[in-house]
This record gives sequence, C-alpha cells and structure tokens, in this order.
Amino acid sequence: MLPADVEVSDRADELLEAPRAHLALSVRQDSGGMAVSLGDEELIRCRLTPGGMAAAGLVARALGVPVPAAGAEAAARVSTGVLFRAASIARLDLSNEASMPLLERLLEEAAAQRGQARPGA
Repeated sequence: MLPADVEVSDRADELLEAPRAHLALSVRQDSGGMAVSLGDEELIRCRLTPGGMAAAGLVARALGVPVPAAGAEAAARVSTGVLFRAASIARLDLSNEASMPLLERLLEEAAAQRGQARPGA
C-alpha cells in the first residue's frame, strides 16, 4: 500500500485522546473509495486503488461491517479502542510481510473489543 492510498485525519487522532464507549460511525463507498466518518467529519479515507481498497476491506472488518457497495453506507457503533485499531490498520504498510502479524493482532483485538470471539465472526 502506498501512502497516497489511505489517509487518517487529524480529527481521528484527536478522538482517540479521550476514550469513549460509543462512536456512531458511518462507512460509505463513493466514487473516490471508502470513507469512515463521524457525522460530517471524515476520519479515514481509503482511495479507489488496489492498495486503498485492500486497506478498506481490513478497516471495515475491524469496525465489524462489510465494505458497502458503491453509493451505499453502513453504520458502525464502536469504542475509541476499535477506532484506534482501524486507524492503525489503515496506516500499515501491507506490502511489508512484517506487518502481517501486527495486522492479525489488531483484527483480533478489534473483534474482542466489539464483543466477538474472533475476527470476522
């Protein structure tokens, strides 16, 4: 994944400074790729590139939702801990094999924090 494929906003980082049990996020796909937003504030943008959409699938998985179809939206109600893991996944260099154990760990932790036994459950 190239740095231009994914962007995590400063607002996402600000949200992580104060733990919250529930953030009502929207995950939508548009002509530019997939975006994770809180209200009208875009937190994570995965562009419509092979690397960006690979990251989008993993970010959506961490949030516990499927990647929405083009023009559609999915709701995710998660804690800041889950958002932290999704943002961390978005920042991973997926082309680096050394990132894979960290990716699996982040997905497992996100699933556990959402109250699921394993990722994708």
